[in-house]
Amino acid sequence: MNDNFTEDVQLARNGDTAAFSRLYSYIYKDLYKIALYSLRNSHDACDAVSDTVLDAFCTIGKLRDEKAFRVWIMKILSTKIKRKQREYFADTVELTEDVEPAVEFDSEMSELKHAMDNLDPRSRLVLSMSVVKGYTGDEIAEICRMNANTVRSLISRAKKKLRMEIDS
Repeated sequence: MNDNFTEDVQLARNGDTAAFSRLYSYIYKDLYKIALYSLRNSHDACDAVSDTVLDAFCTIGKLRDEKAFRVWIMKILSTKIKRKQREYFADTVELTEDVEPAVEFDSEMSELKHAMDNLDPRSRLVLSMSVVKGYTGDEIAEICRMNANTVRSLISRAKKKLRMEIDS
């Protein structure tokens, strides 16, 4: 994290919308990738990111530590993703039919997509945060409000399950 980033967080906390816009430009790809890998639907991922950014914009004045910005906004995103996943579960129970996700995968990625589809939502979230963006188990635990050992176990089991499915 560079000094400009920390300075932009300070300015955004004081109401500078241009500084918040710069912060968004630094992190929007990370937010979207995590949301997309977790939700497997581009429209829902965009909605989750939009809701996250709106909440962050409205509450950034309450952020106490500038260095905690990334973890703070990822916590907001994690909450949005979990809420959407609960909606998926409710919709599945009501509809009793599968709805294909809107994410497009090429033929080389179809095995990985299938294996990822078989992971539970919580495992998909922590795995995407770990593999896609390189968050540590401790960081994911803080963001998702989980025990760090649980996070590491989820990641390990998810990777093992993906390997087994792809190799079979």
